[in-house]
Amino acid sequence: MNVFDHSKPIAIGCDHAGFDCKQTLISYLEKEGLLFKDFGTFSKESVDYPDFAHPVANAVEQGDASFGILLCGSANGVAITANKHRGIRAAICWAEELALLARKHNDANIICIPARFIQEGDAERMVKLFMSTSFEGGRHENRTNKIPC
Repeated sequence: MNVFDHSKPIAIGCDHAGFDCKQTLISYLEKEGLLFKDFGTFSKESVDYPDFAHPVANAVEQGDASFGILLCGSANGVAITANKHRGIRAAICWAEELALLARKHNDANIICIPARFIQEGDAERMVKLFMSTSFEGGRHENRTNKIPC
């Protein structure tokens, strides 16, 4: 089950360090018949992560994408960049439980994956959990409401 809007694409982007993992995730999204928009990068050539994180965050922020997936070596750069956008809650996840909690407790709308620090298959499992986990609300909603400046 996908708790996000099926009629909107998933925004996905990465830098050079996340390229291979992004390609694997795109294969998974295609296999599942899910709509997505690939914001690049499109090779392993060295690039600057903000050039790909900003378009993904913009798509989620503007409601053009149901949620976002960002990848870079550590996930720190893409998460920092995406979280500069109003209404974005980008969470760094390197384990399934973190992806689950990012949705349940933080209502994250972008999952940031550290491609250099995960094993093959981890990203797909985390994205599946991220997509299928609902925000709990309640005491967590009180907290997320305090995030915007």
